[in-house]
Amino acid sequence: MLSQKTTLPTAETALPGRETPLKTDEVHYVTGRPLKGPHPEGFETAIFGMGCFWGVERVFWQLPGVWVTSVGYSGGITPNPTYEETCTGRTGHAEVVQVVFNPKEITYGELLKAFWENHDPTQGMRQGNDVGTTYRSAIYYLNEAQRAEAEASRDAYQAALAKAGRGQITTEIAPAGPYYFAEDYHQGYLAKNPDGYCGIGGTGVACPIGVGVEA
Repeated sequence: MLSQKTTLPTAETALPGRETPLKTDEVHYVTGRPLKGPHPEGFETAIFGMGCFWGVERVFWQLPGVWVTSVGYSGGITPNPTYEETCTGRTGHAEVVQVVFNPKEITYGELLKAFWENHDPTQGMRQGNDVGTTYRSAIYYLNEAQRAEAEASRDAYQAALAKAGRGQITTEIAPAGPYYFAEDYHQGYLAKNPDGYCGIGGTGVACPIGVGVEA
């Protein structure tokens, strides 16, 4: 079972999923802004996987310049997967946060800094005690500029890790495919459940791997 959860499925072994999207919130629990748009003209989108998406979302919704966040599933095969299906490891998806931001207030590079410094990107198919492909570190870029910046930032953080005697970054950097919104109870989870489990970014500024890179 553990091997199944930590090995990405193929198109032949992935769960079939469904055509109908899951029921989810329409507005953000904290900001009241629409999760699915429309968003203001000129705003941009980023998608990050850093482990359990409850804590990850809170990291990003607290950043000035971020318009709205949502949690969902990306990087996999199964269409419109449920949370229970992703947990089996047979959908191929990572738990991710979609971040809609105003590039005049916060840059993609600053979002990348928050990404690298709020989780450990060297753990492969896990994050802390959360084990499985759904918890892998991932950046799904939406254009070539994001790809180039993500790869450059990875190289900079890898150099800092190597200098500190740390491991190799395992973060997946890939083009963004379909993004599936997670179920309503996952959206804004730690605002709805202040005492809920949070293994990621409790302060929004911590660096679990103990290194940083100048922005």
